[in-house]
Amino acid sequence: MRLGQQVSFFSWPDAPASIGPTFGRIARSSEAAGLSSLWVMDHFFQISMIGPPELDMVEGYTALAFAAGQTSRIQLGTLVTGVTYRHPGLLAKTVTSLDVLSGGRAWLGIGAAWNEEEHRGLGVPYPSTKERFERLEETLQICLQMWAGDESPYAGQHYQLERPLNVPQSVSRPHPPILIGGGGEKKTLRLVAQYADACNLFDNGLGPEGIPRKLDILRGHCEDVGRDYAEIDKTVLARVALSRDGSGSGPGGMPYATVDQTVERFGQLSAAGIDTAILGLADNTDDDTYELVAELVRQVEPLSAR
Repeated sequence: MRLGQQVSFFSWPDAPASIGPTFGRIARSSEAAGLSSLWVMDHFFQISMIGPPELDMVEGYTALAFAAGQTSRIQLGTLVTGVTYRHPGLLAKTVTSLDVLSGGRAWLGIGAAWNEEEHRGLGVPYPSTKERFERLEETLQICLQMWAGDESPYAGQHYQLERPLNVPQSVSRPHPPILIGGGGEKKTLRLVAQYADACNLFDNGLGPEGIPRKLDILRGHCEDVGRDYAEIDKTVLARVALSRDGSGSGPGGMPYATVDQTVERFGQLSAAGIDTAILGLADNTDDDTYELVAELVRQVEPLSAR
C-alpha cells in the first residue's frame, strides 16, 4: 500500500508570512518520510468542514509548483480541482506545465465541484449538477486529446476549442495520470472507469465495510466499457492523528492512534480493495510526526489490495 498526504489547512501562526516556509517544510518532510504523493485542496475559500471561509487558502497549482521546487521525487496533485474553476484548455496547460517543471510528477485530480459559496463569492458560474458532470466529461476528453497531441478542433456541448495545441507536451507518458474524486455510483464511478487512472473515496465516510460496495460498482462500470479494473488505483482520503502511545487527541479533537493501530486500520482498507491511502494528517507541521509517518510507510508497504 502507498501513502500520500493532503494539505488542507494553511492558517498557521504568523500567516501569511509563515505559509511559504511552513508548506515548504511539509513538502520536504513528506518526501523524506517516504510518502509517495502530496496533494492540496483546490478551493478558493476554506471549506466549512474545516473552518470559516476567511481562513487562509492558497491557489492549488501555485502551491504545487512551489512544492515541486522544494522536492525531487514526490508526486503532486490537487484533491481535487472543481471542473468549473478553470477552462479545460487552460487546465491542461497548467497541469502540463507542472508536469514538465517537476520532471513528470504531476497528477490531474478533478471532480464535478460542489462549493457554491466560493463560486458566488468570486463570480465563477455555478451550473446545475447535470451540467457540471457534462462539463467534467468534456474536460476529461479535452485534456486527453491535448495530451495525445491531437490539434483537431473540439466541438462539445459546453466547450469549443479551435486548435487545442499543447506545447511543450507532458513529461509523463502517455499523459499525467488522472484521478477523479467522489463516489457517485451512476456518474462519477462511470467516468473513472472510462477516463481515469485512479478514484478517490472517503475512508471516514464509508469505512472498510462500505468501500467494497463502491468498488464493486466501479468494477461493473469497467466491465461495461471494456476497461481492466486492475489498472485503476483505488485511493481513499483518511484522517490520521499519530502519537507514540496513542493517548489523547490531536488538532480538531481526533483521537491519537499509534503506528501499529493505524497499520491495522489500513490493513482493513487494503483488504477492502484500497491501493493508496492519502492522509489528512494531524500535526503535519510537527517534525516528530514524520518519524512516525516514516515508520507507518515502512509497515504498510507490504500490504496489497485483494
